[in-house]
Amino acid sequence: MRIPDALRKPRTIVEIFIIGNLAFLAVDVYVAHLTNEFERKPEWLPVIFSIAAPLLLIVSGRLFGTLVGWLSVLVGVGGMLYHLQSHFFVEQTIRNLVYTAPFVAPLAYAGLGLLLILDRMVDSDTTEWAQWVVFLALGGFGGNLVLSLADHAQNGFFNRGEWVPVASAALACAFLLMLVLRPGDRMLWRWTAWIMALQVLIGTAGFLLHLRGNLARSAPNVLERFLYGAPIFAPLLFANLAILAGIGMWALKLCGSSTAQTDTQAS
Repeated sequence: MRIPDALRKPRTIVEIFIIGNLAFLAVDVYVAHLTNEFERKPEWLPVIFSIAAPLLLIVSGRLFGTLVGWLSVLVGVGGMLYHLQSHFFVEQTIRNLVYTAPFVAPLAYAGLGLLLILDRMVDSDTTEWAQWVVFLALGGFGGNLVLSLADHAQNGFFNRGEWVPVASAALACAFLLMLVLRPGDRMLWRWTAWIMALQVLIGTAGFLLHLRGNLARSAPNVLERFLYGAPIFAPLLFANLAILAGIGMWALKLCGSSTAQTDTQAS
């Protein structure tokens, strides 16, 4: 079966990535806020936005992309401030930063919003666009590094294996940063591709470990095992961000191939 030409373009894949992630966040946020049974009404806002935004993007195409992008940024930044105000703004301590609601998590909306804005402002056939995609994946891994530290600090890194996602996120940040600065380095590109493949493996393994740990917990029912256990979807963020970085790297490779072909024709 022939693949449609639109699906051969990195920008189209990024749009699908954005829509899929916004829709999935509705489930993720709903489950997270069930722990306090949506005690405050504003906690419904990201769920409603995650349901409405993908539908609007699908129906309108590129028409309302910029608007949805900026709204997504506002939801992300607003959510971060909302999470922090629970304890951290009362007393700025490391303890309150660790035990508050996951303050970095809402920034996933900001990252997706910036991707939408990028798609509307920068030509996707350029190296600049590809570099920005890789940079946003880098930002995501930076957030993942903070989340891994904060989440596992709650039990004092009881299991040494809990340091693995911290080291993995830091490694991903280092390689993606170098790729942003040196997009034409083929050897660096290959090493970064292997590092991203490693993120997929670590994310999958983390998901299975969280799943096993939650199923082994003592709780009145299965739902409560997952509500109050290890965050089941969190490790999958490693794989998700690796996919986004992979799209940016694919775009970098296409740009490099186009440049080489142009130079050959000119000579």
